[in-house]
Amino acid sequence: MADKMKYSKQREAIKEMLYKRNDHPTAEQLYSDLKNDFPNISLGTVYRNLSLLEQIGEIAKISAGKDSVRYDGILEPHSHFMCTECDSLIDLDITLDTDIYSDVETSANGKVNSHSLIFYGLCSKCQKNKRQNPIEVL
Repeated sequence: MADKMKYSKQREAIKEMLYKRNDHPTAEQLYSDLKNDFPNISLGTVYRNLSLLEQIGEIAKISAGKDSVRYDGILEPHSHFMCTECDSLIDLDITLDTDIYSDVETSANGKVNSHSLIFYGLCSKCQKNKRQNPIEVL
């Protein structure tokens, strides 16, 4: 499918932007950033191209809670950390125990092809902000 697809400058810009970023932007964030180079681009065009790029396996879509969908240019299986305060989503440089795939396959009676693992908590910036601005209970 990818080799028969008509070339699109906007689609290539979306893909390149995702490959260069590690903040896992939403479609709206990508749209906002692309407006500088493509003033006539619509949010619908961004959504359609993201959907197509995900379908052909050139980017990954991450459902990150709070009805949030983010996009990732890294296709290799990796884990993430999402801040429940500011919604930042970062890649984790961790190695999962290699037995985890075997354990999951045994438990699910299936075959693991990849994984998506998101840890939730407070990022260091939000932890610091909470310590500096504690909530007073009246």
